[in-house]
Amino acid sequence: MENENELLSAAAHVVAVSKEPVVESPNSGESISGHDEEIEVLQESIEQIDYSSYSRIDFATLFKDLSKIDDVRKADATLREIKPFLDDLRERERFEALKAFIGDGGNKEDFEQKHDAYDLLIDGSIKLIRDRKVKFQREAEAHRNENLARKKEVLNQLRELAEKEDSVAGFNLFKKLQNEWKNIGAVPPAEVKALWASYHALIDLFYDKRSISHELIDLDRRKNLEAKLELCGRAEKLSDTKNIGQAVKELNELHNDFKHIGPVTLEEKEPLWQRFKAASDAVYGRRDVHVKELNEKLKANLEVKQKLIDDMTALSSFTSDKIKDWNTKTQEALSLQKQWETSGGVAHNKSKDVNKKFWASFKAFFNSKGIFFKKLDEERQANLAKKRELIQRAVDLKSSEDSQKAINEVKDLQQTWKTIGPVPDKLRDKIFIEFKEACDYFFEQRRSSFEKADREQEENLARKEAICSTLEKMVEEKSTDSAMLKSLIEEFNNIGFVPKKSIATIRDRFNKLVQQTIYGSSLSEDGKERLNMEVSLMSLKHDPEAGQKIFHKEQVLRKRISKTENDLAVLRNNLEFFGRSKNAEKYKEEFNLKINDADVELKQLKAQLKMLKAAS
Repeated sequence: MENENELLSAAAHVVAVSKEPVVESPNSGESISGHDEEIEVLQESIEQIDYSSYSRIDFATLFKDLSKIDDVRKADATLREIKPFLDDLRERERFEALKAFIGDGGNKEDFEQKHDAYDLLIDGSIKLIRDRKVKFQREAEAHRNENLARKKEVLNQLRELAEKEDSVAGFNLFKKLQNEWKNIGAVPPAEVKALWASYHALIDLFYDKRSISHELIDLDRRKNLEAKLELCGRAEKLSDTKNIGQAVKELNELHNDFKHIGPVTLEEKEPLWQRFKAASDAVYGRRDVHVKELNEKLKANLEVKQKLIDDMTALSSFTSDKIKDWNTKTQEALSLQKQWETSGGVAHNKSKDVNKKFWASFKAFFNSKGIFFKKLDEERQANLAKKRELIQRAVDLKSSEDSQKAINEVKDLQQTWKTIGPVPDKLRDKIFIEFKEACDYFFEQRRSSFEKADREQEENLARKEAICSTLEKMVEEKSTDSAMLKSLIEEFNNIGFVPKKSIATIRDRFNKLVQQTIYGSSLSEDGKERLNMEVSLMSLKHDPEAGQKIFHKEQVLRKRISKTENDLAVLRNNLEFFGRSKNAEKYKEEFNLKINDADVELKQLKAQLKMLKAAS
């Protein structure tokens, strides 16, 4: 499973985008945004991933990786973002499993969803992430309380220092306490405003009572000016940073530093503030443009998804009594599903709602389809019962003393058999063989009663053997004379009965030689498949069950076409998916070969279907 990590798409690239900047007011020293301790961060997704296309293996690997990262908050935020997609996937899988369970004859009340190692890995990883979050929150709260106590102690020391006589040592201690205050981390939010109010009041009190340390104060203000000028320069350079998320993050850090640097002279305070604010506004202006562009993109994606929801909702109420119509609508539903999975992300507050609406309609459609095919299966079960009655009647006729009357009635049974609709696929061949064997009994009796018929059968066998000899020569010569082959097949099929003991042998020999002639010729692969279909149809025309066999063959071809189309869709989707992996070129080459093979197979199947429909 470790190797599958290379195939996983990276988690959403999330960057921190701040709300309004927190800066020091030139007049009051308080935050103009009202947040006095920590800069609030808004997480915005620059490149969203559509997790609706993820499999359980993808989610298992993603959650496993999330449970190992050090950033607990990022892991929890990502978990909350992708959990709805996992829930939708599990709901769809449960629906499909329930449908299959009922289709196999089970009762809905007895259904129980099975779980595997991937489910255990997912649930275990989610629990680990949530446990780490709880532990992190407890530790963070304890740490904030410790910081509160430390800041209160600094305030007490500042209060004592402000009341003491002016001295160089006192001034140095004052600077030390300022630095200590700056280095103390976050405190409980409810205490922030009061702490800062006390801090600024004590700073002002300290400076108001200084009378003999003007030179030290002036020196301190010059150092503060130099420090803030440096921050202004760094803030101005951020407007050229390409990564807007990184620029905002660094600017927030500069705001924090600016806030903790001491005062400057009154005449320098306002110009300095305006310069720093202008640099900040430039960065936040870029941020606003970026957020606007992102919102427009997400809005456009939402409009696309809403259209897909409307189309899927319309399909959810579809009804018909024809298999062909349901198959057509199924392709439409699968097409909408594919478009949904490639339609991009939407805003987080919309994601869960739109996903729920789409997949609810998707599930409703396939639920209706399941009901239709369940009814169809019931009809086929009824047809099965009717055909079994015919078989029993044919068996009972074996004891009839009037052989000719019995044969005539068997012929009527054969005609009635043709009028009864299809039976379940898994029993179709078996029940037909039973009926055929019951009917063949009478015709065997008739054949054995006529010596002439016996001679004709021997002659027919000789003619068929002669045709086989001709086919053997064509195989040796690798003949491509399809007209001659068709003529021989037509002649073979028009020849009457052969002795019972030779029926299977001559038929098997003939069929084998026909296949060897077709596939041993120098025709193209496509030509071989076309010719094989043509000769198969020629043989079907002489079969009493031709209609049903053609219908069955058509259904088989349609299923193979549908499966090949779905396989192609998956291969192409995976080809794009592997494009983001480390070994992209290796995988692309392998998948391109698979795609080409599937394309060739699909064309052949469609050509065969076209021929079959023309024949019917």
